[in-house]
Amino acid sequence: MKTLVLIFHPNLSESRGNRYLAEEIKKQPDVTIHDVYTSYADEKIDVQTEHELVENHDRIIFQFPFFWYSAPPLLKKWLEEVITYGWAFGTNGDKFQGKEVLVAVTTGVAEEGYSAEGDVAFTVPELLRPLEAAANFVSAYYLPPFALNGVGHKSDEQLAEIAKEYVTYALNPELRLHAIH
Repeated sequence: MKTLVLIFHPNLSESRGNRYLAEEIKKQPDVTIHDVYTSYADEKIDVQTEHELVENHDRIIFQFPFFWYSAPPLLKKWLEEVITYGWAFGTNGDKFQGKEVLVAVTTGVAEEGYSAEGDVAFTVPELLRPLEAAANFVSAYYLPPFALNGVGHKSDEQLAEIAKEYVTYALNPELRLHAIH
């Protein structure tokens, strides 16, 4: 299984959580890391390059920090420009069909905050529903998301351990058995 990790962090080098996750998963075979903010600092997305990346991978991971309980702006732009009629959906648009989509987020809020009773009042999967809907729209398999919560309260040792857990989870071929499709 070839995996593409699309990282949407505006300053990955200064990130704690996303940096740990990226550094650990890039050590694995058959994984391509694509730092989208670095590649498109001007926010001019090369759609053909993005199409080729997606077409050459089986599992697509969208990795990003929650920004106001949502995706960073460049991820939204990526979706709007890359997921095109005739390529991903519509007439002859089947390039995402059967792909596996996994969302990996980092948050500043502790895990218990993401519940009906918590500070946020919603779960992480509930807040990620627009990405789930997009995956369903293009006939991809939406995998249960991975969340690294409370990044600011984690030690470097804890983040390193969670990054290993992320790799095991994100690259598990049996994760597809739990897909929402």
